[in-house]
Amino acid sequence: MPGPRTPHAGDDLAQDNDVVALLMRQHGDIRNLFDEVEGSTGEGRRDAFRRLVRLLAVHETAEEEVVHPFARRNLPGGEQVVADRLAEERAAKEALSALDGMDTDDPEFLPRLKALRTDVQEHARAEERYEFTHIRRSRDVTDLAAMAKAVKAAEAMAPTRPHPGVESGAANAALGPVAALMDRTKDTVRKAMGKG
Repeated sequence: MPGPRTPHAGDDLAQDNDVVALLMRQHGDIRNLFDEVEGSTGEGRRDAFRRLVRLLAVHETAEEEVVHPFARRNLPGGEQVVADRLAEERAAKEALSALDGMDTDDPEFLPRLKALRTDVQEHARAEERYEFTHIRRSRDVTDLAAMAKAVKAAEAMAPTRPHPGVESGAANAALGPVAALMDRTKDTVRKAMGKG
């Protein structure tokens, strides 16, 4: 029976050139950060929570700018698939915003965090089932790499805090300073995908 697989130097490169692998790895990073927040106290919990908020914000922005537009155009029932994911994202952002306003030592913090974790995990499973599987099936390696590049570009430009009600580019335009950030994100994504 073979032992555990030994990681190879090219693994990260392969994942970074495949949008689905990149997003799946981020889902794992999000799970790990939830563990870290739940398992720590004091300043350690605050630090882990800050990193979790940032990762969730950049991950969702990347999906909103790259994955959801693809799903709308290319998946059977894509409009409804995306509408369902956006509703989940909006609820998670509202919960995350409420948590972001709390002290991480507040007795209500951990129960609310655990509820958020459940919602985020259900959302991730739905993305993996309804969007990621179809993306992988319907795109070739070059397209997956272009989408991965665009996701990384979106992450570099993404907000560091959740903005409930901002699950689309149109809604982003109503947010003043965030609108400029989202416009730059869109421009960066378009350039990364060779469309700008």
